[in-house]
Formats: sequence, C-alpha cells, structure tokens
Amino acid sequence: MYRKVASYEDAVSYINDVPKFTSKTSLAHTEKILAAMGHPEKNLRVLHVAGTNGKGSVCADLDAMLRAAGYHVGLFTSPHLVRINERFRIDGREVSDKAFLEAFQTVMQASQQVMHEEGEAHPTYFEILFLMGIRLFSRAAVDFVILEVGMGGRLDATNVIRRPLISVITSVSLDHMQYLGGTIPEIAGEKAGIIKPGVPVVYDAGRPEVSLVIEEKARQEGSPAYPLSPDRIRILEMTEDGTVFSLRTERTADFRKGEAESVLRIPQIAPYQVRNAALAWYVLQILRDVIPAEQVALEKGLAAVSWPCRMQKAEPGVYIDGAHNPDGIACFLEAAEYFHRGKEITLLFSAVRDKDYGKMAEELASLHPERVVTTRIHDARAVSEEELAELFRREGCPEVYPEREPEDAYRLAKKLRGDGILFCVGSLYLAGELLEAAGFPGIRRERHEF
Repeated sequence: MYRKVASYEDAVSYINDVPKFTSKTSLAHTEKILAAMGHPEKNLRVLHVAGTNGKGSVCADLDAMLRAAGYHVGLFTSPHLVRINERFRIDGREVSDKAFLEAFQTVMQASQQVMHEEGEAHPTYFEILFLMGIRLFSRAAVDFVILEVGMGGRLDATNVIRRPLISVITSVSLDHMQYLGGTIPEIAGEKAGIIKPGVPVVYDAGRPEVSLVIEEKARQEGSPAYPLSPDRIRILEMTEDGTVFSLRTERTADFRKGEAESVLRIPQIAPYQVRNAALAWYVLQILRDVIPAEQVALEKGLAAVSWPCRMQKAEPGVYIDGAHNPDGIACFLEAAEYFHRGKEITLLFSAVRDKDYGKMAEELASLHPERVVTTRIHDARAVSEEELAELFRREGCPEVYPEREPEDAYRLAKKLRGDGILFCVGSLYLAGELLEAAGFPGIRRERHEF
C-alpha cells in the first residue's frame, strides 16, 4: 500500500523499494492509471524507440538533433547511471528534485485511486517512472518526447502510447530471455510489438531474421517500413576526436526522388555508435514533413551529442563502456580495436546474474588482456568478483585480480595499467559507480539494494 511521502529523498526510497521485474499480460493497469491522471499522454508527440542495444544512444542522438533545431524536447531513458533524475530530461537537463517529487505524488495519487476503486495491484517500478515522465513532459508542454522502451516492447508500459509519430527499432539480440523469449525471432516479435497501425517504423536491418519479423508485423499493421541496412553506412575517418561517416538515404519518405548521401560527424569513437547515429538521422529524414528542421542544425546537434559510458573517455587511457550482454560485448570489441593499437590492455569487469556473463567473459578474453580486475556492483543480482575471476582464469588470462568494492577495483586497475589502456565494461550499473570513482564533478551515487 502506498504511503504518502513529502520529500524527494523519501520518494526515491519508495520507488527503489518497488520490485523491478514482474511478468505482465496486458497494459490495462497502466492505462487505468493514465485515465485517472486525465490522459496527459494524449497531448504528446512521441518518437518511440525499442531494441536490445543502442536504443538509449539513438534516443540521445534524436534529442540532441531536435534541440539543436530549436525544439523543446523531453527525453525518457533507462537505466540511470548515478541519479534517478537522469531518466527525465527536458531540453537536455535533468528535472529538478521538486518537479520529480510533484510528478511522483501525482502518479501515486492516481494509482491509489485505481487500487482503491478497482482493486488493482500496485504499479511496478518502471510503470511509476514512465507515468512520472508523462506527467513531467505534459506539464512542461514539450514539442516532442523521445521515449525509450524499458524492456521488450509489446507489453512494456511505454506501449500505451497508441499513436506515436514513428516507431524505431534498434539492433536486436539475445537479452532478458526469461521475459522475452529464447530466440532472436521471438525477441524481435516482442520489440516489433511497438509498431502501430499506419505509423511508420524505421529499423536496423543488420539481421535478416529480425527484419523478417519486423516486416511482417509492419505489413499486418499497414505501417510503412524503412529498413536501414549496414551497406548504406561507410566510416570515412576515425580519430580520438570522433568519427566521420557517410550515409545513403532516400531523399524523401515516398522513395520517388532517388538517394542522398550525407556526410556526418559524431564525437564518439565506436562503429556501433555510427550505426546508432545513422539510424537516428534516418528517422528525422523520414519525418521531415512532420518535423521540419534545417539539416545544418541537425548535423551540429549530432556532432555535439553527449551520452555517457558508451566508450567514454573517463581519464587519459581509461574508457568506460556500458556493454552488458554478449552482443554489446561484441560491439565493444569492435570498437576496442580502434583504441589500443598494440598497447597493453587492462580490463575491469562486473556483471549481473541475469545476463550471460560466462559468454561475455569468453568474448572479452579474446581481446587477450594482460590483466583483468573483477568486481561486484551494489545490486542483489550481482555476480561475485571471485566467480567472475575464475571465469577469466579458465579462459587463460595470465593475471586476474578479484576486488570486492568497485572503487577499490578501479584504483587497482588504474595502477596496474601502467602506460597501457584500461577498459571498464560489463554493466551500466558498474559504469555509473565508476563515474563517481573517476571524480566526475557533481556526481552523487544512489546505491540500490534490490
């Protein structure tokens, strides 16, 4: 039962006590709470983004470009790295603690009404946050909302948005299999559940088995489908300052005027971020009639995008990447080849138990790190540093150091790297803890014991 709270700190504590993962069979519960709130979602123009990896980066790219074009933009993403307010950004800034508390109180008052009148269950962790986002963005009267799916798509709370401007599906791979299915086509089916009748869908066409599922769902819904295949993207230059690439797209959404080639720049040094940026750019080309924007402004926005812990340079010679599943590790390894160039590699790794951390360790060992430091994050799902260390020993890594606390592990890994390079990977939760350990200004950690 909901207990009334009067402070931001109490609201955060309350949310963190709510279970994170639950099985759902419909979206009726979320819809009832929205109705009790007065349906604030009906006035929002939404770009809805699903996928396994890259959806947060695509959302950040879309947000940066739209803001550079002069629009008032709300951004909803997950998870947060350090503070829960990160999940709600308006015009690039986290919402205030005061606004957070007001949104929480509004959502919980509506939830309490639904629970009392209809005997419904308490809203889940993600439902509360999503509903708070809708309240925050509606109250701020933003021009557009960039809305990231939490998990899956078909039964995700965000899928109560019945008429988004566009549906976007990033790369799809094996993850959250206990909830979404054991094969890539099954998971793709869950992601494709965000496709709405007549609403265009833009998607990463890197996997044929995924494309088939999305194309069939789009056909059933009468939705125009726009695949972005890897052969349309070409990396032209990659330096420590960023990446320049070219992208071939149709000049208009009706495909009648041939192709255009855009030369674009992003500040990241990772091929997977090129693919994410290309998908975001393509989305706004498809929506040019709905969201008019100067192409130069969009280019400037993309070139200035900031999305932490995705091959982020934390300190000289130290990079943090939030890769947290086997496909994410594969993308990290692809990017790492551009970084180390013969330098010795030190690896800092942590993982949670509901990921395929054995496969992740196997893939990371193929990078042949000279040394590995393992640790555990502050989460009940964390795998112990000793168990992770044993995995790397079995893979033949010559030096493996288990260290209980992430901050201690980070200090040890920096000391061991010498003149080499340190990669910190395995979990976005680890990435958030390391941001504080790296001394980023203004960082305040919230520890979550689920």
